[in-house]
Amino acid sequence: MSLLKISGTKIVNEQGEEVILRGAGLGGWMNMENFISGYPGCEYQIREALSEAIGQEKSDFFFDKFLEYFFQDVDAQFFKSLGLNCIRLPFNYRHFEDDMNPRVLKESGFKHLDRVIDICAKHGIYTILDMHTAPGGQNTDWHADHGTHIANFWNHKDFQDRSIWLWEELAKHYKGNRWIAGYNPLNEPTDSKHTRVITFYDRVYNAIRAIDPDHAIFFDGNTFASDFSHFGDAHKKWDNTGYSIHDYSSYGFPSSPQEYVSSDEQKRRLKRSYEKKRAWMDERGLCVWNGEWGPVYARKQYEGEATEAINKTRYKVLKDQLDIYTEDRLSWSIWLYKDIGFQGMVYVSQETPYMTLFSKFLAKKHRLAVDAWGADDSAIRHVYQPLLNHITEEIPEEFREIYPHPVWKFSDRVARISRNILVSEFLVKEWAEHFVGKTLEEIDEIAASFKYDGCLQRGELNAILSANA
Repeated sequence: MSLLKISGTKIVNEQGEEVILRGAGLGGWMNMENFISGYPGCEYQIREALSEAIGQEKSDFFFDKFLEYFFQDVDAQFFKSLGLNCIRLPFNYRHFEDDMNPRVLKESGFKHLDRVIDICAKHGIYTILDMHTAPGGQNTDWHADHGTHIANFWNHKDFQDRSIWLWEELAKHYKGNRWIAGYNPLNEPTDSKHTRVITFYDRVYNAIRAIDPDHAIFFDGNTFASDFSHFGDAHKKWDNTGYSIHDYSSYGFPSSPQEYVSSDEQKRRLKRSYEKKRAWMDERGLCVWNGEWGPVYARKQYEGEATEAINKTRYKVLKDQLDIYTEDRLSWSIWLYKDIGFQGMVYVSQETPYMTLFSKFLAKKHRLAVDAWGADDSAIRHVYQPLLNHITEEIPEEFREIYPHPVWKFSDRVARISRNILVSEFLVKEWAEHFVGKTLEEIDEIAASFKYDGCLQRGELNAILSANA
């Protein structure tokens, strides 16, 4: 066990020896996400809806048990058995602060975060703390848990001030913990002006360093951790700092422009996209960490007989990306460790109480394509096409390109607002109604579906990761 730091392009231990961090993100845990945990909309919406449906006591019980069961000692044992050595821990600021009671620390937020950090340490696994959701929403997507497509974090200084205050509290709490590989202060920012993000990074860097001079800091690029082109010489003010890209490839998703066959041209495109994201760091001799990446996978209940062939293609993408990373001795954190069957290294069995209870609802949610991540809109494309046609006919093309274009294409923006925000909102109470009439014992069983022993392993994915650990 050694405190890690950034030295040039490398992560090193206290003896100056290079350490390559290879692992996964614990998405869907302390920052729940709709496609990971099987609900519509945003986390704050389902928490409100569940408390209205079954009362605050039972609602709190469910969410606390969910957090307890989602990652336990047996999960760390399995993770370590693959040869992996680092877990990125996304968290929602709401665990530590209430919007109606700002800057008052909720010590309860440390309950499960401390527990998992300690479990990982016990098994020789480093952790990276990732503020995945900041007050006001630092990006335009669902995982910023603000229920809209406007990243108001960048429009109100107080949201930024509160985030800095929270990082000061976290730095006080975790200063000196050698099993924490670093702090990831802001997940996937989308600052439309490209300058406010750098100003915020200056401020949060100085705030953390005033308390904790030792832990590494990992800054995401702007526009979903893809763009450092406006950072200029900002790095000269930041010591012991690495830079995080999120290297998702469209080849690994249902929207892939073509079937991935691992051709030379496709592999060139994979590498070109990756190199573009890290170009700013390479030009300056800086450390790169790939904080998120990875394909999604077909599911037999939806894709039927095509499932195996689809997933065979996705594993080709995975392997070719890993070949690039291995050649560059890149530290990476695949997205993600556990979910209900779309992307996880392990995933909740269809036979568990949660999946049985929500089977019809999840099928409906899939058909309506209300989750943005990896959506298959084939069943409802005809419903939204008239809206796309209407906007296309009435709005000149140059005015349809609204940031975060081109990451969000015109059709993506319409889908986010109409399907992933509007229609999802109407499904929230329907999700919560499934819990009505359940006893505490039954609610406990539902939450326990997320235990490791209620999960299946995605064998080929884990074998490929282990071979590259």
